[in-house]
Amino acid sequence: MFQSKKDTVYVVLAGIFITNAVVAELIGGKLIQVGSAVMSIGILPWPIVFITTDLINDYFGEKGVRKLSLITASLIAYTFVILYLAMQIPAVDGKNLVTDAQFNGVFGQSMWIIVGSITAFLVSQLIDVTIFHFVKNRTGNKMIWLRSTGSTVISQLFDSFIVLGIAFWMTGKMTTEVFITSAFTGYFVKLIIAILMTPLIYLGHSLIEKYIHGK
Repeated sequence: MFQSKKDTVYVVLAGIFITNAVVAELIGGKLIQVGSAVMSIGILPWPIVFITTDLINDYFGEKGVRKLSLITASLIAYTFVILYLAMQIPAVDGKNLVTDAQFNGVFGQSMWIIVGSITAFLVSQLIDVTIFHFVKNRTGNKMIWLRSTGSTVISQLFDSFIVLGIAFWMTGKMTTEVFITSAFTGYFVKLIIAILMTPLIYLGHSLIEKYIHGK
C-alpha cells in the first residue's frame, strides 16, 4: 500500500492534521473568558494544525497541503451533517443518560457557524501555503522558523476575523466592538501558542529526516 517511507509520513501527518481540525470544530461551541473578551476553546488544537501544515508544506509542497485542506473541509462538513442527523433522533430517557437538550447544547451548531468555520479554514490554509512557499523560495531550506511563523502570523489573522465575522458579527450576535476585540484576542492567543511551539517544527523535521533518510 505504501510505496515509500515518505508515503507513510504523509499519512501520519494527514491523520494528525485532520483529527485536530475536526476536534477543534467539535469543541468550538464552548466559549471562555480571556480578559475582557470571549474566545472559543476550539483554538487549542489549532497550533498542532499549524505544525503539521508546515511539515507537509516542506515535504510535500503546495499541492499536498491544498488537497489535504479540501479533504479536511469536506470531512468537517460531513461531521456536521452526521451531528445534525443525530440531533434529529430522540434520545432514550433514563437516569444518568445524555438527554436531547444536553446533546444538542454541546453539538448543536448554527448554519452560519458551520459556514464561517469552513470558509475561515480554507481561506487561512490557502494563504498559509502561499506565504510559506513565498518565503521558502527566497530563503531555501534555511530559517525554518521564519516561513513557519510568518505564514501563521498572516493566515491566522484572516482566520480569526472570518469565522467570527460570518458566524456572529454578520448575524447580529456580536457588536462591532465585541467582534473586533474577540477576534484580536483569539488571534494573539493562537499566535503566542504557535510561537511557543516553534521548537516542535524543528523536532518534527529531525524525526522525519531520521525516518526517511536515516540521518
